[in-house]
Amino acid sequence: MDQCDCGAEAGPLGLCDYYYYAILAEEQGDPEMYRWHAPVVCAYLLQHPSRGHAKYLDTQFRLLQLCLDQGIEALLRVASHQVARNRHGVRSGYDMAPLEPYAPLPQEGPPERFRTGFAALPCDDGSFVARGHEDYGRRMTAIAQATVDAWFGRPAG
Repeated sequence: MDQCDCGAEAGPLGLCDYYYYAILAEEQGDPEMYRWHAPVVCAYLLQHPSRGHAKYLDTQFRLLQLCLDQGIEALLRVASHQVARNRHGVRSGYDMAPLEPYAPLPQEGPPERFRTGFAALPCDDGSFVARGHEDYGRRMTAIAQATVDAWFGRPAG
């Protein structure tokens, strides 16, 4: 059986990258699903750090912690704030103030396994939200929690 670089076995649709790109495609036509875009990207890249850019992983890790601590609405407010800063030509870079309370990315390197990940997501009738948007949000939250826990060295079991 195929195994992903995050340690997960391939799911019914294949390895995690297939799930990730299918989610990105589906969320483009579903605004409620798209609300989870930032946690999806952050969790995927933290579970598959070779697919992203190392200089952004710390911010992505802190964003997941913020989402888990304060919820998706808080994450959306922070993201909206960043977009507004970019629109107004602020050149000082990312505003880290909302993320300062959260732990930096551990430097020990990526975990070998995660309690849950993308290949565990159900995709009924070709949709990740076929069981409802609430269910999808719970599953994204579980993936975010498993990602943060693994980076903090908490057991994947």
